[in-house]
Amino acid sequence: MKPLSESEIRTSFVNCTQGEAKRLNLPRGLSELPWDDLDFLGWRDPSAPDRGYLVIPGAEGEKPVGIALRTSTGPRNAVRRSLCSICLTTHPGTGVNLMAANKAGPAGREGNSVGVYICADLACPLYSRRLRKPQGINAAQESLTNEERVARMMERIAEFAERVRS
Repeated sequence: MKPLSESEIRTSFVNCTQGEAKRLNLPRGLSELPWDDLDFLGWRDPSAPDRGYLVIPGAEGEKPVGIALRTSTGPRNAVRRSLCSICLTTHPGTGVNLMAANKAGPAGREGNSVGVYICADLACPLYSRRLRKPQGINAAQESLTNEERVARMMERIAEFAERVRS
């Protein structure tokens, strides 16, 4: 992913107001992020634990698509394992969250939303590239290459983004 500026990130959001996008907390150390290893940008808001954000690069010549997410902060079962529906990484306990995104446009203003089970830290690109491993779990070995895993992940995140925009 090419590095994005603060302005590019803030103007990319399709499911929140300009004011909300202006007030959201960007990831710390934006310029030091491992951009070469990121296929999309995901981060949790440290001052609002129920908030997360994704910025997905647009197709050639298109601008990125930003999506504001929210999750429940209630108690979770710390014993079970869960599967991220984006990168297909299995995590123990609370490593996967159900996150909801308001739909873009009038449907979102009416309260319609879509959900996705996703890595709680929103670091799917790092898991797909095997640069990060879930804590305390022996993951199943896949025969796919990193490039194939990344392509699968990008297809899934694009499908989610389309569900938010439609």
